[in-house]
Formats: sequence, C-alpha cells, structure tokens
Amino acid sequence: MTKKETLRIIIAALAVLVAVLIGFGTWFLSGTGSTYYYTQIDNGRIREVSSSGGVIDLHGGMSYSYTLRGYDENGNDKEITFGTSRELKEKAFLRLTVMPVRGVLEWSEVNYDELPAAVQGKYTAPEF
Repeated sequence: MTKKETLRIIIAALAVLVAVLIGFGTWFLSGTGSTYYYTQIDNGRIREVSSSGGVIDLHGGMSYSYTLRGYDENGNDKEITFGTSRELKEKAFLRLTVMPVRGVLEWSEVNYDELPAAVQGKYTAPEF
C-alpha cells in the first residue's frame, strides 16, 4: 500500500468518526428517545445534597434529590432519581421526561386525570 492510499484510508476513517460523533452529540442533546414516566411526590424520599465545592457541580445546582418509583404509560415501573432546587408539594403528581444515559431531562406537575390509565391504577385518586 502506498503512502497516498494509506493517507486516504486515514482521512476516510476520520471523516466517518467525526460524522458518528456529530450524530451521537445531536441525538444526546436533542432528547430524542426519551420516555415519560409518572410519579407521586413522597417527601420522605428526599435528601438534601450539597455542592462538593469543586469546579464541576455534579448536582447541577440542585439542592435536593428525590428517588421515587415511576411508571411509564404502560404501567412498567422504574426507580428514578432526579434533582430539584426546592422541596416539592407532598402527593403532587409529576411527569418526568427520562432519557437513557442522561436521566431526567425535565419534570412538570400534572393532575391525576392527566395520568395514563395504567398509571392511575397505581395511585389513589385525590379527594377534593
């Protein structure tokens, strides 16, 4: 193999590697492939986290961490940990956007009647 052919192969391999890295980065940052999970706040499952004081804040500036059982739209369960900047309202229902590798991307409070039917069966309807 000549030097010219070897150089072409190296350049082609680097181009493929760059394309793969750009594709993965775009997918990773876009939230594509995320799943909704639903949970109910239990303030007995909260812990306060503190900054390690280093240059990189591993908790993203969040002061609290919840570890709760969440359910997807089919009722399949998963233990999920996510951070918040404040203690959340006891018994509130949340919809969590969860992505493999990245974890919880965002959460929002929802009403009981907004939960999928399979998830409603896991919780008691609130009384008004």
